Amino acid sequence: QVQVVESGGGLVRPGDSLRLSCAVSGRAGSRYFMAWFRQAPGKEREFVATFNWGVDRYGPSVKGRFTISRGDAINTVHLQMNSLRPEDTAVYYCAADEKPYEYYSSNSYDYWGQGTQVTVSS
Repeated sequence: QVQVVESGGGLVRPGDSLRLSCAVSGRAGSRYFMAWFRQAPGKEREFVATFNWGVDRYGPSVKGRFTISRGDAINTVHLQMNSLRPEDTAVYYCAADEKPYEYYSSNSYDYWGQGTQVTVSS
């Protein structure tokens, strides 16, 4: 019954920007904590960004370049990605859970979107 949908990926050049969006629909009245993860070919899934205790948190490889923000509607978030690098190439996933135990761990989230491909190449 919980659906997670990401959008906004695409092919860009190094230094360009992209804005990803995610929306979660589920049980009426439910609030979901949401996070962004990414996974490159041959790599483990990596934490990208979330809110924890009202503070935006980032993985070390994206800090200073990416910004997470809340959408106008509840259970929506965006990820502004600036100064993109080839190493940012990955499938970006939106994750959601009613109460994740560890905000940075993919194992803490029960609900996942299908992912949106981000490719940074010259």
